[in-house]
Amino acid sequence: MSMPTCQSSDEIGTAFRQAMRQLAGGVCAITVGEGADRGGLVATSVTSLSVDPPTLLVCVNRSGASWPLIRRFGSFGVNLLAHRHLPLARRFSGQDGARGVERYDSGEWGSAATGAPILADALVAVDCAVEELIERHSHGIVIGRVRAVTPVREEEALVYLRGAYAPLAVN
Repeated sequence: MSMPTCQSSDEIGTAFRQAMRQLAGGVCAITVGEGADRGGLVATSVTSLSVDPPTLLVCVNRSGASWPLIRRFGSFGVNLLAHRHLPLARRFSGQDGARGVERYDSGEWGSAATGAPILADALVAVDCAVEELIERHSHGIVIGRVRAVTPVREEEALVYLRGAYAPLAVN
């Protein structure tokens, strides 16, 4: 198979989106804010950056409502979702129309050391302080310094692949 010799920007964009849908990603609820001033989103673009010091990065659409909250509060939670959290994933992705603090109407929520909202029964939750924000194109790369990590729960994870949510169990 040979590579196309010339593609328009639109063709490349479409092909790139289709290609990236082939990468399975763990589904995380990114949580930010306090009280009535909370928001959040679903992200599959979360990865570890360093163990020493413990840092991770998440990519956030700068046109989304959570971006200014992350900038203002300077902290966020990364809540890795289990397959049983599928309704919550749909809620945090905006599929049911919930926005802002409405996204917290389901699930049991606590507060982390930084003040970030943490899902009580997440597979694992990571509390992060914003260390650096890098703005590139439509997204911001958020580098978070890990402040706390909840104990890991061993159960079926929720992954996103080919435009759909699916369970992933490891034997």
